[in-house]
Amino acid sequence: MMSDTPEKIDEKTDALLSDFKARMKIFHSSEDDYLKSILEASTAEIFELCGEFDPSTYPRGKELIFERSRYAYNDQLEFFYPNFQESILNISFDLMEGDTDGN
Repeated sequence: MMSDTPEKIDEKTDALLSDFKARMKIFHSSEDDYLKSILEASTAEIFELCGEFDPSTYPRGKELIFERSRYAYNDQLEFFYPNFQESILNISFDLMEGDTDGN
């Protein structure tokens, strides 16, 4: 994401926001800025831990971003890392091997 323009980053975050709100059953827009900041932080953290990928084409990575965001939204972030350690490692290995087809 670092090489993307600010407009591209905003587009990607907006797409993630829409999907995340649907998943979390959030139907209002009063928290959109807060949710965007959570999604941006979660994306940056997952990219740091696993490597960069396109969330729109790699469902396992997008799921991990959403899970971290869910934990952050519910003020339970300290439980994310131990609960998702295996997923973090598996996605890291997938990205090292270039396997981002979502299988």
